[in-house]
Amino acid sequence: MKIVIIGAGSRSFGRGQIADVLQSPEFVGRGVILSLVDEDVRALALMTRLAERIKENAGTDIAMESTTDRRQALPGADYVITAVARKRMQLWEQDFRVPLAYGFRHCLGENGGPGALFHALRSFELVVPICRDVESLCPDALLLNFTNPEARVLHAVCHLTKVRAVGICHGVFEALDAISRYLERPIDHLDVISAGMNHFYAILRVADRETGEDLLGELLQTVLNDESPRVPPLFKKIVEVYGVFTYPSDDHIGEYLSFGSEFGGVKWPYGQEYRKIHAGGVAMPTPSLEDYASGARPLDEEVLRPSGEVTVSIICDIELDRGSWRPAVNVLNSQRYVENLPSDGVVEVPAVVDASGIHPHSVGALPEPFAAHIRLQFSIIKLLTEAYRTRSKKLLLQALLLDPVVNSIRAAEEMLDEMLALQQEFLPQFS
Repeated sequence: MKIVIIGAGSRSFGRGQIADVLQSPEFVGRGVILSLVDEDVRALALMTRLAERIKENAGTDIAMESTTDRRQALPGADYVITAVARKRMQLWEQDFRVPLAYGFRHCLGENGGPGALFHALRSFELVVPICRDVESLCPDALLLNFTNPEARVLHAVCHLTKVRAVGICHGVFEALDAISRYLERPIDHLDVISAGMNHFYAILRVADRETGEDLLGELLQTVLNDESPRVPPLFKKIVEVYGVFTYPSDDHIGEYLSFGSEFGGVKWPYGQEYRKIHAGGVAMPTPSLEDYASGARPLDEEVLRPSGEVTVSIICDIELDRGSWRPAVNVLNSQRYVENLPSDGVVEVPAVVDASGIHPHSVGALPEPFAAHIRLQFSIIKLLTEAYRTRSKKLLLQALLLDPVVNSIRAAEEMLDEMLALQQEFLPQFS
């Protein structure tokens, strides 16, 4: 079995996926090859050295290879894991600040809102060519994608390529943790079903696993009764207005709503506005991956900890025919797993995973007002994929104008021109 990680040089994603694969006992003795791929030579060399140390520490017999050329790695691949970006933080800051300068009060600028349009286009430029190589070099491989914006990227992959693909995200697990805290019950004692789109989903069922007692109403009331200042205010307002428990992170929820900035403001969480400027003194150094990779620092929980993602679990489910229940996968809604969302959109739903693949669970309908918000996003995403396919600037503008926070056609036109010029090295040409 061959697993290829593209984007392995990422210090967060790469470390986590490498640690998960190399420390998986299910892979021992199965002739597994782990192939690390990244265009950044220095980042790849660092993560390869780190992987070698983790492998030695784990005592695994997994074979390893690394290359900057994915076409060398892909032949024979059974699983291809992707998390790719270029100049992530610098371009993300533009995605957020430029639309804001034109008066568009959006949140975060990553997965929804006007900034996400440009983030998606850059990701398409990276992921679609990878998929073309998968089509020709390992057409039977399963692509497990982490590249954001997840719903937009996977939509493009599903409609523009023939690759078998599923989107992976840990967001639902944060909701599960929150549900466990609110109900003061271990999460494995609860039967929970959620569905919607990535970073914007509804908890549809919460029940006691033994008795079947419906606990959703109790959960919602507990949230409404929580007066703690730590409760995200938009999250709580969604519970109050829609009766929906969704991803408890206001910046992500707010990306899809016209009123998101009312609750989170318009600061960029990674900008200078969130950092204190100190007059003097030197901060204590923190351990770096270089220290771990070189052996200057012994491996510890900081570098060996699991990623919290389900990628390796899904691979094992398939290889070992485990028939496991997974709380969330992102897939095309082709069989109307969510009844009141379009079949050509990407939904996040539970699934059972076994030797024959990933089997999404049909969940019925979402609460209608919540579904309406998602349908608008699906329309935006559909236009964006078609704009990318046809290189149509007019379709890009139409996608922008559908966005809930965009309230001026002139400002949208000017902003689109500026961003296409600013990021032209990372985007296709539109006409």
